[in-house]
Amino acid sequence: MVVVPGGPILIEGPVELTMDDGTVVQSDRFVVAICACRRSKRYPFCDTSHRARVRSSDSDEARNARPATN
Repeated sequence: MVVVPGGPILIEGPVELTMDDGTVVQSDRFVVAICACRRSKRYPFCDTSHRARVRSSDSDEARNARPATN
């Protein structure tokens, strides 16, 4: 298992997950991306929705990293 900072949890497949409500979901892919942010429309699987929003601290860092222009 690999936890991607700011991203999904990658697990070698195939995978069978039991959800809170008892529903069982399966994936037979060789690597499965599990959503850690709960923004995915395909939850519990990641659809990269976490990329759509940039945290304010990330955008502040990017803004400060730009060279000043005069």
